Amino acid sequence: MDILDKITTDKRVEVKLRKQLIPNRQLEQSVLFERETISLTHKLKNSTSGIIAEHKRRSPSKQVINHSLNIFDVAKGYENAGVCGMSVLTDGKYFGGSLDDLIIARSSCNLPLLRKEFIIDEYQILEAKAYGADVILLIAAILTKAEIKTFSELAQQLHLEVLLEVHNEEELQKSIMPSLDMLGVNNRNLKTFEVSLETSKHLSNCIPNDFVKVSESGISNIDAIKTLHPYGYKGFLIGENFMKTDNPGGSATQFINDLQL
Repeated sequence: MDILDKITTDKRVEVKLRKQLIPNRQLEQSVLFERETISLTHKLKNSTSGIIAEHKRRSPSKQVINHSLNIFDVAKGYENAGVCGMSVLTDGKYFGGSLDDLIIARSSCNLPLLRKEFIIDEYQILEAKAYGADVILLIAAILTKAEIKTFSELAQQLHLEVLLEVHNEEELQKSIMPSLDMLGVNNRNLKTFEVSLETSKHLSNCIPNDFVKVSESGISNIDAIKTLHPYGYKGFLIGENFMKTDNPGGSATQFINDLQL
């Protein structure tokens, strides 16, 4: 079993339990369920940096990245830095995140928030909406074409945008459909954890221009962004690079300033 299989197997057990604890009806009564969402797509199209900054405490590949930071401060710092959006990892077992992180981030900034999660059930999309997300992540490697369609159409009905993540041509071909907003190319192979920007370059021509292109993982310097701009990428998801410092907001500010020199 590779790490992705392991995570999704655990996620099915977790979601089954969550559904018993908090029924759909209760999620739909959340104060945040009726809020107007903020468009990440719009922000990326109109940005010169395209940075989506991530809050991530740890990961299966890197173990601990940063356990000492308060998400309230991180979200505020990212907003002050002028990032386009913030990605919040809500997986507990492998990434040390939670839905509480999402709701705290929502209370502390006006950025579009991406719920970064291994979504395998419609219930998690209702959760995303109830806890203040604006965007959900769907991972093509763990979903069938029918699931991608069902989940992305539900997100659309809830006024949530969809970032669909792919890692190869096969995943991309099964995924392209009108209910997606952004197509993300993960430069990290989730089975081996190897990272290569060549993945983004290679897949850029296969992504129709109707979608905002986002490059994810392995973007740790300005050169990486400058390399990918000519390939049509408008969004760049950066996590570890900011989170491994004592002041992610300050690091993001510095990064964006350097990028625009």
